[in-house]
Amino acid sequence: MSRVCQITGKKAMVGNNVSHSKRRTKRRFEINLFSKKFYLAEEDRWVTLRVSAAGIRTINKKGLANALKDAKEKGFVNIY
Repeated sequence: MSRVCQITGKKAMVGNNVSHSKRRTKRRFEINLFSKKFYLAEEDRWVTLRVSAAGIRTINKKGLANALKDAKEKGFVNIY
């Protein structure tokens, strides 16, 4: 499974390591992913998602059902 947030769609970015002498080498900026279980009350079941810290904040703000609905419309999650 790739390292992509199932709620926000965030994934790793590519950038440069810059040394003191300004030499640049490629590096990856990984996202802050967690495997977390959420209780989906509408279906009376637990759902395990790989979400970023921003995804957890989104779920806290919108609620799990609305966040899953928005993520499904955008094609980020497929738990159904």
